[in-house]
Amino acid sequence: MCDQCDRGTLSRRGLLMGGLALSLAVPFGGRAFAQTTTTAPASADEAIQRLIDGNARYVANTPNNADHSVGRNTRAAGQSPFAAIVACSDSRVVPELIFDQAPGDLFVVRVAGNFLNEDGIASLEFAAAVLGVQAVMVLGHTSCGAIRATIDSIRDNELPPGHLPSLVNAIRPAVYNSMQQNPDDLLAAATAENAVYNARIAAETGPILSDMNGSGALKSIAGVYDIATGKVEFL
Repeated sequence: MCDQCDRGTLSRRGLLMGGLALSLAVPFGGRAFAQTTTTAPASADEAIQRLIDGNARYVANTPNNADHSVGRNTRAAGQSPFAAIVACSDSRVVPELIFDQAPGDLFVVRVAGNFLNEDGIASLEFAAAVLGVQAVMVLGHTSCGAIRATIDSIRDNELPPGHLPSLVNAIRPAVYNSMQQNPDDLLAAATAENAVYNARIAAETGPILSDMNGSGALKSIAGVYDIATGKVEFL
């Protein structure tokens, strides 16, 4: 009896997500469903493994993707990225290079401090429900100026000028969480915590992302990119 209930729940969820994808796709056009030359991963775990393997190639300086003109005509027909990356706007952080992926493979959301607000969440919802990404990675990085500015703001009890307080306020929760642990390196600890904190948001925000994470169709993870070594630490 319970098995039947579970199957019914999954069936209803599948219908809901299928209908949602179609309803979201209409205003953005059918081109979103066009296939690229990249083979889709069989699962969320395989999508994450593709990121891990790509970063290993990047660190070893043995990339597969060097000629970005390959597949250009196919990409013009649409996109089918396998993963979404929430990255910092730092000019040294280039997700396609870091994970050795071709244009069209990654759906990238960028903001200084790699945090998620309403716009970022909506972007991930589109990537997951319409484009079919199977993994979301929130990617922090070493020497992050946005994290450092937030730490300084808290310690000095003073907000920065202009519109910068919006960044600081978004990053504050992760810095406060890290401060409670009294780490030796607060910047490093807060950078990792900020990535984990926002990956949790990507996993738990309903209804779209939480449902897809709950069903296993999507996995949300965190990582920190070391600018000096090129290596991503998967958290």
